[in-house]
Amino acid sequence: MRRFKLKRRSDYHMEDLKMEDPWRIFRIMAEFVEGFHELSQIGPAVTFFGSARTKRSHKWYKCAEKTAYLLSRQGYAIITGAGPGIMEAGNRGAARAKGLSIGLNIELPFEQIPNPYVNKLIKFHYFFCRKVMFLKYAKAFVIFPGGYGTLDESFESLTLIQTKRVDKFPVVFVGSEYWNGLLKWFKNSLLKEGNISECDLDIFKIVDTPEAVVGVIKEFYGDMSLPYGPNQ
Repeated sequence: MRRFKLKRRSDYHMEDLKMEDPWRIFRIMAEFVEGFHELSQIGPAVTFFGSARTKRSHKWYKCAEKTAYLLSRQGYAIITGAGPGIMEAGNRGAARAKGLSIGLNIELPFEQIPNPYVNKLIKFHYFFCRKVMFLKYAKAFVIFPGGYGTLDESFESLTLIQTKRVDKFPVVFVGSEYWNGLLKWFKNSLLKEGNISECDLDIFKIVDTPEAVVGVIKEFYGDMSLPYGPNQ
């Protein structure tokens, strides 16, 4: 007697997902097309990263807001992930300076509601599409204390510069008390074991004030009015 193996519901679910995969490319293409279209004309911009959990009363929130305000006054658009915390602070500073305040929102299992200081919002389903937009139109990354997401975005920029996949641009970590432990690990572990070179430590800077962030970017470019980012 022939036996038939009954499929579990999860097996059917996996088959459905596999059948959807070839069509997924169209949604990916749509996100890239919309992102390129919306951001290609924004002019010089700086991307802010940092924790979504940072409270409005925290010193890093206030520092991020002031940094965005100063950069916006210099003519830079400010790009963030559109959420709360440091992202909100960056958008708030840009809005306070009456500058372009851009939010690249992401769909999450728990809904991320865009902060109210975004005046140009673009929505993404795929993290990797969003990460391309963070990088492509930015003249600099400013990285405040954060968690896994902040580290992910930071290390990707360092990797791309190290491997010369993009031209070098300012990557500025804000908060020496927070980031110096990471720098120490770089030196005592990565460099000591030969997994990075001495020059790789020059890819980024660590500073403590909004004015210092502006100074690093100004020193790198000289002319603050350069019309295009380094990765276009």
